[in-house]
Amino acid sequence: MADLVSGNAAIGQSGGPTAVINQSLVGVIEGLRTGLAASGQVERILGMRHGVRGLVKAGADGLIDLTGIPADRLEHIAATPSAALGSTRDKPDEAYCEKILAGCKAHDIRYFFYIGGNDSADTCRIVSEMAAAAAYELRCFHVPKTIDNDLLENDHTPGFPSAARYVALALMGDALDNASLGGIKINVVMGRNAGFLTAAASLARGQASAGAAPADRPAPHLIYLPEVPFSTDAFLADVETVYAKLGRCQIALSEGVRDATGEEIGPKLMRGPGEMDAHGNVQLSGSGALGDGLADLVKTGLTPKGGKAPRVRADTFGYIQRCWPHPSPVDSLEARAVGRYAAELAAKGDASASVILLRVSDAPDYRSACARADLSAVARRSRHMPAEFIAGANDVSAAFHAYCRPLVGELPKLERL
Repeated sequence: MADLVSGNAAIGQSGGPTAVINQSLVGVIEGLRTGLAASGQVERILGMRHGVRGLVKAGADGLIDLTGIPADRLEHIAATPSAALGSTRDKPDEAYCEKILAGCKAHDIRYFFYIGGNDSADTCRIVSEMAAAAAYELRCFHVPKTIDNDLLENDHTPGFPSAARYVALALMGDALDNASLGGIKINVVMGRNAGFLTAAASLARGQASAGAAPADRPAPHLIYLPEVPFSTDAFLADVETVYAKLGRCQIALSEGVRDATGEEIGPKLMRGPGEMDAHGNVQLSGSGALGDGLADLVKTGLTPKGGKAPRVRADTFGYIQRCWPHPSPVDSLEARAVGRYAAELAAKGDASASVILLRVSDAPDYRSACARADLSAVARRSRHMPAEFIAGANDVSAAFHAYCRPLVGELPKLERL
């Protein structure tokens, strides 16, 4: 370790919180304590309040000393959902990253760990390149996190399995409600560009649908992903077919569904101007606009002339998906592991990397492993549901079921009379 630079380490959390993001935080701390801190290369472990904002903020209140936090308290923090340090939606450009580098210099930070999605990987990339150009020894490591499961190079990302578990359980209960009273139920799930989380609704069926027609599938009967062009006419016809046979229909639909031209359906159905999110997109999560618009469409389209409108309800799964305090056990273990692995890469002398999760073996003996990728392979890039995970215009394949099922943990077995 003689060639390793000595100084402080800083850890931050960025983007939407998850149920297991603190597992990664604690994993980094544990890895540093048993590695670089134990050998004397790292003197203090600093937490950045609200991500890199804490580092560029004037004064010391943007940083918290994590060096001596007792192990038992760390375990409680690890098991607590949402970002313990606070998070940020900032997308640092080069000017912002200059301030981050200046903050690192001011606090003698030589090891920089950032837990987040592809924007966080890009922050690490820019800061790492700036530090090298300035001849300032700084090791930068991106620790993966996102419920959208859209980071390249990864089999899946920490945060996704727990959110997928929530969606599956919610759809299981909602399907029973729908079966009891009948009618049409629309559930809008997070995922503007990637359909993995919406696809997880299929786990509520208990088994893959194996190509069955919508009315012959266990609920959810219809699943719509942003990767598949969405037609309101086809949607209405799909719902009508299921409802005519069963007297009910449960739907899982991504907030980011788009028409054949790539235009998002949600803004087109809004009854008024939409609120913009931090990235300049019309706010979809939590707005209810898409669900309400589709519910109105179904009521109008399926009401017989002079007859009674069908019972139609819509729920939008907003932030509640992210931090439900009953995470997937697999997710908890893997989120801790990627944090530890980042600290191990630093201890081995790696200058910069994005930690990635790889699948070593599948069910029934599911196992994963951590590995490294260059920051540029992950930064500012997104992946989508692969074609082999999609079945037609309104379902997912058995391959997706096999991919996702080992990640979410045991699901309850429910029964009806």
